[in-house]
Amino acid sequence: MSNMLKEALAASAVVEAQCADSERVEALASELAAKPCHVALTVARGSSDHAASYFASLAMSRIGVPVASLPMSIATLQAAPLRVAGELAFAFSQSGRSPDLVDTMTALREAGALTVSAVNAPTSPLADACEWQLPLLAGPERSVAATKSYIAMLSLSAQLVAYWQRDPVLLDALRALPDTLRNAAVRDWSPAVDALRGVERMIVIGRGLGLAIAQEAALKLKETSGIQAEAFSSAEVRHGPMELIDRDYPLLVFAPRGPEQAGLIRLAADMRTRGARVLLAAPDDIHDAQLPLATSRHAALDPIAAIQTFYVMAAELAAARGRDPDAPRHLNKITETH
Repeated sequence: MSNMLKEALAASAVVEAQCADSERVEALASELAAKPCHVALTVARGSSDHAASYFASLAMSRIGVPVASLPMSIATLQAAPLRVAGELAFAFSQSGRSPDLVDTMTALREAGALTVSAVNAPTSPLADACEWQLPLLAGPERSVAATKSYIAMLSLSAQLVAYWQRDPVLLDALRALPDTLRNAAVRDWSPAVDALRGVERMIVIGRGLGLAIAQEAALKLKETSGIQAEAFSSAEVRHGPMELIDRDYPLLVFAPRGPEQAGLIRLAADMRTRGARVLLAAPDDIHDAQLPLATSRHAALDPIAAIQTFYVMAAELAAARGRDPDAPRHLNKITETH
């Protein structure tokens, strides 16, 4: 068994640890509720940026605070005079060691932002640079492909929003999330391994909270299986990307519960009429779905279960394609950018 698969399967225990140690998250949520911000910025790269996308969608839809991803070069290379006093700046990172990430959060803190790090290394330079540190509690991650740390970022994001909003239903669902993840990990996605074993390029589609999952899935297909996978919102794919989709073009469509689901299912059906090879991932009540998705006690957490199922499939797919998911070519576990 690869480290990637072992670590993906350990995600449920990580979420249990987070739920048992929520004191810092609760304290930060109380401060955010007492001193409301007008906007929030996220700072991250790679899988961490996809986690930030989930936080942004969840915070905007449930709290109503606009959230934007900040290009780090604005704060570092351009030294822009950002007017962020009293606003939230939230950094996501596995290692907390990339210089541009640390320098950006340092600059934002000096400009008066409320700086927060969600990092898997609590003694890292990033954690030291921020006013608030929220440890992911994911433990060591040996595979280059991040899995349990990504799920930890999603669950921590949901926990923060739930306490910020004081939503007992979402908090109850979070406490049940470890069981949901264990259920998700045994869902049968072997049709995806068979369908993607020989492909070289594809599109992954999501929308709303599920777009962050599509983005992460596309990245993992690149780095563990060498597939040129690109992620798009279902609202965007009907523009330029539609030109790529012809007969037998592979599509993976994530359609968890939520207001976006109906449109995603319609898109999947439309693409089938064009002759595309569509893999529709949806809950059991969607009859056209080839890939089953587990459901949680709250629809906002369903994307977390979806990526858990995907990770298991991705590890199996990499092996089927003769690749080592723990050591992708040309990649390192820690990427330091400036």
